[in-house]
Amino acid sequence: MTDLRVAAVDLGATSGRVMAARVGAGHLSLKEVHRFPNGGVPVGGSLFWDVLGIHREVLAGMAEVARTGELHGIGIDSWAVDYGLLDRDGELLGNPYSHRDPRTRDVPELVAKTVSVQKQYAVNGLQQLPFTTVFQLAAARGTAALESAHTLLLLPDLLSYWLTGEVGAERTNASTTGLLDVTTGEWSSELASRLQLPWSILPPLRDAGSVVGPLRVEVAADLGLAPDVPVVAVGSHDTASAVVAVPADSTTSFGYISSGTWSLVGLELDQPVLSEEAREADFTNEGGVDGTVRFLKNVMGLWVLSECLRAWKDRGTPATDLASLLAGASTAAPLRTVVDINHPSLLGPGSATDPMPERVVRLARDAGEPLPQTPGEITRCVLDSLALAYRRHLRTAARLAGRDLEVVHVVGGGSHNHLLCQLTADALGVPVLAGPGEAAALGNALVQARALGADLPDLAAMRALVRETHDVRRHDPRPGLDWDAADHRVGPPTA
Repeated sequence: MTDLRVAAVDLGATSGRVMAARVGAGHLSLKEVHRFPNGGVPVGGSLFWDVLGIHREVLAGMAEVARTGELHGIGIDSWAVDYGLLDRDGELLGNPYSHRDPRTRDVPELVAKTVSVQKQYAVNGLQQLPFTTVFQLAAARGTAALESAHTLLLLPDLLSYWLTGEVGAERTNASTTGLLDVTTGEWSSELASRLQLPWSILPPLRDAGSVVGPLRVEVAADLGLAPDVPVVAVGSHDTASAVVAVPADSTTSFGYISSGTWSLVGLELDQPVLSEEAREADFTNEGGVDGTVRFLKNVMGLWVLSECLRAWKDRGTPATDLASLLAGASTAAPLRTVVDINHPSLLGPGSATDPMPERVVRLARDAGEPLPQTPGEITRCVLDSLALAYRRHLRTAARLAGRDLEVVHVVGGGSHNHLLCQLTADALGVPVLAGPGEAAALGNALVQARALGADLPDLAAMRALVRETHDVRRHDPRPGLDWDAADHRVGPPTA
């Protein structure tokens, strides 16, 4: 297999990066060539994405990749559900909203009056999250932007459109919108029509691994690239790309945690689980690469800790860099304070008047838990609560899917948090294998390479290459803590 060099654009809600990846026989490597901060921009009481700024940074990263060697392909993945609207001339109608904007808070209840949650789940198989695309669109009914819209493009597809001029929706990300029929893999025009949404704005669907198109001539010229460099539709939902790079052995029944700002906690299946019990447990069935199903639960993730870090930095609190906080958390009393880490009060960004550390303490007070006093204790509370959530949801997923759980793979940035990975192993009572950290970019690169002719016929071959080329850190479970009692203190899970 001849080495291929591709640009893997991996966009997160707090940062974006452009990676130069090499894929060949026995070879898989990444080099970060450009990283930039990202985040919601508050304007007039709403929260938006600076998508033109993101596009500018993507171009800058691609130009850097082009300066350092030949480029065979480009792929883009990002977080899910957020979108831009185009008018009939193909121009963007305003700034895309961030999924953390509060306008959708009560929308699921309003939608359920038209289409019951049972009927929604039978079509889309998704857990009820207020920021899902279908609820964002329901919140936008009657607005000038939606009434003028000709096309809806999810963010990775919008960026690909600006690169190529080609319109479409990659299926793994489309599956997160609430408007894709999880059984047929096609848009549900019936559901959209019942909710009085303009289903005609939904673009044609394409599979991960298909070629979107070559670069626009002017884009290629600006980047110093040949105009025939293709943009490839990867698993454009970053979790779909991350799961591709889970270094699992196909003989082992595994669970995964794609750990970053959000934690996506679940199993890889061949078919969706659409039982009433799965719906009541608020599990989601999202599309994966090669027709797989990501049966999972969204957990708030390291967002809570990153917002605590930001608050402490703004205050000038000493010894609140991540390494110091984890050191303090490692010596704090285990399971002293646990909270529902998925509580809605933790969803939005912290503010000067309502910072994240105080929200965590308030949750503990409301639950009758001992109050964490120091940054180290608050950090331990967050990590213990995350491990409890992982335990609860992975065990539930295995039970609902009729699967054993023999090992858990943690990929993404959270795989570097060794304390959290060890606590997860302790909580679940099974080994946790941590790494690779840049799983989404690796999965992005692997799907591109296959589309460009690499001998990687299936997920098993891709994962074998990851195992061959990347180390993982094993965390074996330690006895001694009563995780059952701690789980009981948290109470029923929050949807």
